[in-house]
Parts: sequence; structure tokens; C-alpha cells
Amino acid sequence: MEPQSVSIVVSAPREQVFDYLQDIANHPEFTDHYLVDWHLTRIDSVGRGAGARFRVKAPLSRFSWADVTFVEVDRPHRIVEVGRTGKNNRVRTVGVYDLAEAAGGTRVRFTLSTEPHTRSDRFSEALGGRRWVKRKSARSLARLRSILEEGEGRGERIRLAAG
Repeated sequence: MEPQSVSIVVSAPREQVFDYLQDIANHPEFTDHYLVDWHLTRIDSVGRGAGARFRVKAPLSRFSWADVTFVEVDRPHRIVEVGRTGKNNRVRTVGVYDLAEAAGGTRVRFTLSTEPHTRSDRFSEALGGRRWVKRKSARSLARLRSILEEGEGRGERIRLAAG
């Protein structure tokens, strides 16, 4: 998929926004409208190597589980997460949070790209998956702004899975 980018300005210092985003246990608070059933992949949920597995509530999706791991954490500028989703986890994903100072706060840009493995994976993306992802990502950034500016709209944080 062509990289899909959305951005928003948050009225908070860049370091505060970065500290919130580098803890993957916070991510369900602003993405739980389309990413659910989160489980950490390790005890430490902060920084490089932190990861989670979750289910994507996409329409017509038979293989909805996905996982991501932070592979680059460059304070306070950038967080890169890589993961897999789809049937047999064959679709590679790369998500990038870029933070930059902006008038009135911090500009947060989230870019998501995928590498579909098969023709059927590419077909399902072409059927509206790109627009759906962009719409859901934009809503998640609006929720992020609401959480950081007003402390409102928080979903539930991840808890470590038992086992």
C-alpha cells in the first residue's frame, strides 16, 4: 500500500507527547475504536523492543490479528514500529510517528505502509482498505490530542497477558 499519512497538532511539549507514545501500553487508549484485544509481547512496554499483539476491527476481515514492535525510538523525534498482519501474518507493516515542534505545540504525523504478500492481499487493500486505515488513523490522532490536552477520551491501557 502507498504510505498513508495523517497529522495533527497537539498543544503539549514534544517530550511529553513522545514519552506518552513510546509506551505502547498507552496506544489502546487512543486506538481502541478499531484496534482491540491488546496484549503486550514483553513486560517492559516502553522504548525499543516494546511490542503488542491486537485485533483489527476491519470490515470483511477474516484474519484480523496483528502485531507491532518498536524498532527505532529516537527521543523526542521519531518512533518506528514494524509488524505483521493478515493471513499467516504475511503482510508486513511499518508505522512511523514523527514529532516536530509546531506553532502552538507539537505536530504528530503518523505514516503507515504495508507490503501485501499476495494478489489477494493487494486486492483487499484496493477494495477500500486504504481509505479505511486513513480515516481510523486520523480519528486516533484526534483522540490522542484530546487525551494529552484535556485528559479526556481515554480508553483502557494494556495489561500484561497471563501465561
